Amino acid sequence: MANARLTEKYKSEAVPGLMKRFGYTNPMMVPRLSKVVINIGLSEAKDDIKILDGAVKELAAIAGQKPKITRSKKSIANFKLRAGQPIGCKVTLRGDRMYEFLDRFITLAAPRIRDFRGLPKDSFDGRGNYTFGLEEQMVFPEIDYDKVEMVKGMDVTIVTTAVADEEAFELLRLMGLPFSK
Repeated sequence: MANARLTEKYKSEAVPGLMKRFGYTNPMMVPRLSKVVINIGLSEAKDDIKILDGAVKELAAIAGQKPKITRSKKSIANFKLRAGQPIGCKVTLRGDRMYEFLDRFITLAAPRIRDFRGLPKDSFDGRGNYTFGLEEQMVFPEIDYDKVEMVKGMDVTIVTTAVADEEAFELLRLMGLPFSK
């Protein structure tokens, strides 16, 4: 299984590397991945709800579980948006599905991104979480190119138990995320 490969990499490479670098005395002190959240925001969905159906199907194929439809929290007149209107979908991955998704992203999707020079190093939030955006969903092999109605971007947030960005960066680097030089 794909998830076993990344889980094994965490145990064999990341834990010893982080313990040595940050001086942890106990393996339970080492930061780990807690969840991955994939979000597709569709402002066009307020005009045509059918666009959202395609996004839900594609996100389900990428993530391996059914996404939740996100709704607007408040009305914004300038955007012609009312509170409670569907504006996107998201999925939260934990455990084996999280490791499997990250493994597929690192080995299959990232090399297929056009002009890919690595993920930016400055996208940490100060609490050990990392967010990056993808401009199109076609980089994932699960998406059938002929059935895509519209190119949709997505945000991927990797949530770790690290307390500092430096620890989270080292964890994700040891896990194999392709950061820019």
